[in-house]
Amino acid sequence: MLDLTVAIRTYNRADALAALLDRLYQQVHIEDIRWEVLVVDNNSSDHTAEVVQNHQSNWPFTQPLRYVFEPTQGAAIARQRAFGEAHGQWVGFIDDDNLPAPDWVYQAHLFSLAHPQIGAYGGQIQLKANSKLPKNFHQIAVYLAIIERGKSEFCYNHRPSNVLPPGTNIVIAKQVWLESVPQDMRLLGPSGKNLSSKGEDIELLSHIQKAGWEIWYAPSLQCSHKIPEWRLERSYLLSLAWGVGLGRHSIRMLRLKKEEKYLMPIAYFFNDLRNLIHSLIKNIGSFQKDTVCAFNLILAVSILISPIHSLFDPRSK
Repeated sequence: MLDLTVAIRTYNRADALAALLDRLYQQVHIEDIRWEVLVVDNNSSDHTAEVVQNHQSNWPFTQPLRYVFEPTQGAAIARQRAFGEAHGQWVGFIDDDNLPAPDWVYQAHLFSLAHPQIGAYGGQIQLKANSKLPKNFHQIAVYLAIIERGKSEFCYNHRPSNVLPPGTNIVIAKQVWLESVPQDMRLLGPSGKNLSSKGEDIELLSHIQKAGWEIWYAPSLQCSHKIPEWRLERSYLLSLAWGVGLGRHSIRMLRLKKEEKYLMPIAYFFNDLRNLIHSLIKNIGSFQKDTVCAFNLILAVSILISPIHSLFDPRSK
């Protein structure tokens, strides 16, 4: 097997994918690393395949740039396909709107050598946006995969909160995935622009944690996230909040022990109701003008109704 597979899940972002592949051209300190790049085209209708073919003809490395077409949309499905195709002992995911640092491959390999016993690790993701950010954007930045959690590495399993890294700029041991993550996850993740089944990245990492593997924060693993203007518009952000909240119940149930699954949903309901009421009281009059306030309100509402959604949503298996 190779040391590392860099897996790129892409959908109708051919130009962004080209910029990402160009950045992978420029990787440094990789002479002794056995690695490959795998593009998983999640049913694109643009010139994604042509972009990959053009880069394949000029690919400067011994290990290949490979392309597979996955016709069934959904981030979780594309990731499953990547693990089925990957030749690396570790699989690092970079989304098509991210740009890795010039030493990304080197740092990913270095961290895996230093922590061979862990299941996964995720790094820092800096914001790259040309448009004006909503007021108090930092409060919701994590939901757009903006992650800066300091300069020291740590194990997420030993943190009191349930915070985990997102599904991009993350490296997962292939064998750990195959042993821990089920083929049919409840949350499929974004399907095109449909955000109603968000949270698939937290679900898959929760499966890994539940199987006893550690998940770490690797600050040396860095990339930037290019957020286009339309993803900072109010309509998109509120749709994102709705999708994130609807997936909350499924993730909670996965994390609970068997004996907790009877009483904890009741406790969650009253806590979620309290949070919703608190949000309404604290931000009354601000929802129309303040996008972040509206985001938090929509998130609170969708979390509250997520148990019902989990029962009836046809996309939640």
